[in-house]
Amino acid sequence: MMYWIVFALFTTAETVTDLLLSWFPFYFELKIAFVIWLLSPYTKGSSVLYRKFVHPTLSNKEKEIDEYITQAKDRSYETMMRFGKRGLNLAANAAVTAATKGQGVLSDKLRSFSMQDLTLINAEDELMMEMFPSCKWKPCLKHIS
Repeated sequence: MMYWIVFALFTTAETVTDLLLSWFPFYFELKIAFVIWLLSPYTKGSSVLYRKFVHPTLSNKEKEIDEYITQAKDRSYETMMRFGKRGLNLAANAAVTAATKGQGVLSDKLRSFSMQDLTLINAEDELMMEMFPSCKWKPCLKHIS
């Protein structure tokens, strides 16, 4: 665990030092040697750096870190609740808008279907009347038309 903490700090520092010191002769070779020193079980470089620098710094600032974590937790909860409410409001508005617009479209479709069906029924009735002039349903068919 100590190695990974020190390595994460090294990677963070490496981002800045690559921009500033990459022109320095043997910079990349020194960087590789440093990583080998961190990894080596004989030198235990990561343990040395962790015990001398990282652990004391973390111990001294433990209260500040805990307060920051608590503040971040509270802010994240408030932020998620605010975004959740906004999302639900947007979804509700979209549903209501779709329902109101969709109702008009649906009624137009139903009206067009029903008018089409009625014209088909009228055409069928006229055909039936022509085919069977003595049909007893003839007065009813005329009434529906």
